[in-house]
Amino acid sequence: MPATRRSLRLSASIAACAALLSWAVAAAPAKPDDAMTQTLAGEFALQAGDIDSAARWYLQAARSASGDAGLAERATRIALLANDSRIAADALDLWRKRAPRTLGMRGAEATLAMRQGKTGDALRGIESLLRDPGKDGWRYALGALDGGKDDKRAAKVLGSIIDDGAIPQNLQAWLAFGGFAQRIGSPALAERIVGEVVRRFPGEPRVALLRAAQLREAGKPDDARKVLAEASDAALLLPDLRLGLAAEYDALGDPVAAAGVMAKGPQDEDSYAVRAALLDKAGDKAALGALYDELKRDATRPDPARFMLLGQIAESLERNEEALTWYRSVPGGEQRWPARIRSDYVLHELKRGTEAYSDLRAIQADASADDDARRGAYLAEAELKAKDHDDAAEQDAYARGLGAFPDDPALLYARSLSWERRDDIAKAEADLRRILVAEPDNVAALNALGYTLADRTTRYREALALIDRARAADPDNAAIIDSYGWVLYRLGRNGEALTELRRAFGLQKDPEIAAHLGEVLWVQGEKDEARRFFDESKRLQPDDNRALQRALEKTGA
Repeated sequence: MPATRRSLRLSASIAACAALLSWAVAAAPAKPDDAMTQTLAGEFALQAGDIDSAARWYLQAARSASGDAGLAERATRIALLANDSRIAADALDLWRKRAPRTLGMRGAEATLAMRQGKTGDALRGIESLLRDPGKDGWRYALGALDGGKDDKRAAKVLGSIIDDGAIPQNLQAWLAFGGFAQRIGSPALAERIVGEVVRRFPGEPRVALLRAAQLREAGKPDDARKVLAEASDAALLLPDLRLGLAAEYDALGDPVAAAGVMAKGPQDEDSYAVRAALLDKAGDKAALGALYDELKRDATRPDPARFMLLGQIAESLERNEEALTWYRSVPGGEQRWPARIRSDYVLHELKRGTEAYSDLRAIQADASADDDARRGAYLAEAELKAKDHDDAAEQDAYARGLGAFPDDPALLYARSLSWERRDDIAKAEADLRRILVAEPDNVAALNALGYTLADRTTRYREALALIDRARAADPDNAAIIDSYGWVLYRLGRNGEALTELRRAFGLQKDPEIAAHLGEVLWVQGEKDEARRFFDESKRLQPDDNRALQRALEKTGA
């Protein structure tokens, strides 16, 4: 389940209110002073996940509220989210009449032109944004290109933009458009952009990141490594470049090289932590041990962050007695309780589960512990009981935790995952709906419930409504975009699904998204590319990759 609503009754009430308002307005013609009622109906529809109705209500409200540019803008944006070009065009016309032509308005115009297939109008609008004298025009231009929801059309327009020399002399803009070309699966365009970037910004080390990514996407990992090697010395002069270079090495499947990049230049607790995580991911115990020894030599003062990191590295090295010592040496501060809970995980590994559970119970009952610590102790107990394969005790820990923290979203969310893992979808759904009782707009729960219904049931329309509510709140969240793409696939809208899943993977290299992309590509007949994403999913998560297992079983790849 990828990574919260009042109660089921409240959700029903919202839908009922929206229906009543719909009936009332249908029964009596709207009046000029009905804008507030219509806006309320739009909000109810939005909360109920009915984005199509929300767009219609907001358009009516904008028409009723003569001169209100804000309502016209909101109607336009909701209609674009609902993929309703007709309503978007009507709302946009009102917005134009009531407000100056801002970048946002011009971006919406270009987005709508892309949606309607008016490539000439879209190109003119996008190039106008790119040539705007302000700093942010290119961002709106890229948003319009991306918002067109058609990769082939976007590639055509982007090619014309490059031909016309419209992208400004701004490295960040060029890098962003280069990344977009890679994301929509257009290696020829990406190559052209890389060539332009190298020509326009000679000697700029950040260009190496785009070049390396382009080569990696083109299936030339050795060439990508050469480019990164040439740029790696710049990390000594530009410490902020280290993370980008390290991320690209990691994307190439070389976390050891990534850790080597992070070792260059000044070091702090953050860089040490990244190095440790990369070496642990690589399974390079020797290098991780060397880093551990280096940090130990410098651990001469009671530094909570350093002791916590040393405990984590020792735990990764399976030096559990040492890890226990480090965790118990954390002197105080905000690391005190997390260190104590980690020490209980170590005790469990040392087959001293009785001590671990006793300490976790003590934390749960400690009035001096903050709520995060006590809640964490319940979550840790449940997780350790799951490792013991003691289902009854795991559920008892959740039940006691929820007794202490009624309807706590973290506990309910974790328990929903445990139900899903056991294929008890009804109980997983019930816990996610309990979250939404207290927090109707909890985006994580909306997305998780929508995804669960899409992935594990045939209730696709209901899933889409939940995911749409999450999309309205957080439209650029990779997990939500993945869920949206997945439910579109379940609904048989494969072309749209592919566009959304590519966008999600471009935002976040996640094994589940890669598995979803692979399955949709396979169904679309793009089997070679599908296998590449299946391989990428396995690389990102070699073990217990349930999404990949299901995709491989479904496709027979």
